[in-house]
Amino acid sequence: MGSRQRRMTLPTDPKREDPIFKPAEQQCSDPAHGAAFILVHGLGDSAEGLEDVADQFQKNHKLSYMNWIIPNAQESRDAQTTAWYTPNSFSTYPPDRPELAPEEDDAGMRKSVAYLETLIDACTNKGIPPQRIVLGGFSQGCALSLLLDLTSSKYAGRLGGIVGLMGYLPLAAGSKIENMRAHAGLPVGHGDVPIFLARGQADQMVPSRVWQQTLKKLETLGVGKDHMEVHEYEGLGHTLSGPVLRDMCSFIERYVPKLED
Repeated sequence: MGSRQRRMTLPTDPKREDPIFKPAEQQCSDPAHGAAFILVHGLGDSAEGLEDVADQFQKNHKLSYMNWIIPNAQESRDAQTTAWYTPNSFSTYPPDRPELAPEEDDAGMRKSVAYLETLIDACTNKGIPPQRIVLGGFSQGCALSLLLDLTSSKYAGRLGGIVGLMGYLPLAAGSKIENMRAHAGLPVGHGDVPIFLARGQADQMVPSRVWQQTLKKLETLGVGKDHMEVHEYEGLGHTLSGPVLRDMCSFIERYVPKLED
């Protein structure tokens, strides 16, 4: 990335399609002035499903300094579709007995987080500082982005921003995330990485109680209100919209702005 750089070398995996890479419209000769957005799709989708988001931004010359990396999940035998981890369905109401709640696929989540770390590695290997990298995604992509920011021994608390679209924080019940942070040698507090969260008020895939549990858990983990931008969109379901993307754009411009080359 940048006029003096070769095309970014992204990790390959024989079990998944390679990521889609869209270089910045305005490339920087100084890699440290560049920026990257790793945008992660949701359950049953692919990188092509989110490619139009990057295309819209570039067509309208928004975030012109941003390099886009859109990875692909593997085919999941359990989910019978592409998935970053085996999903479980949410009920509108919490279970009467917490121990009877469906188990979450934390092993699958850890594996996918490790893969996303390799994409961040590819950016830093090209000279882009972690604080110039935005990680975000839709639904399962949101879940992984939050989990990486909270538990990664390499990048927790170091990125430029986290974008969560129509998703939730996994493993929010109990103290799993706290234990993962402790195991990774991370401090008790989250730090000051800004987080953008968006939810449609008509979203039936992620019930309101799961959304509220996410916000409460993030607060428990030390994410202050000054570092979290939360949007709810009236009438919007489990999908993206123009207002969501406009608010996301403003968030990124604020925290990972264009730098003069």
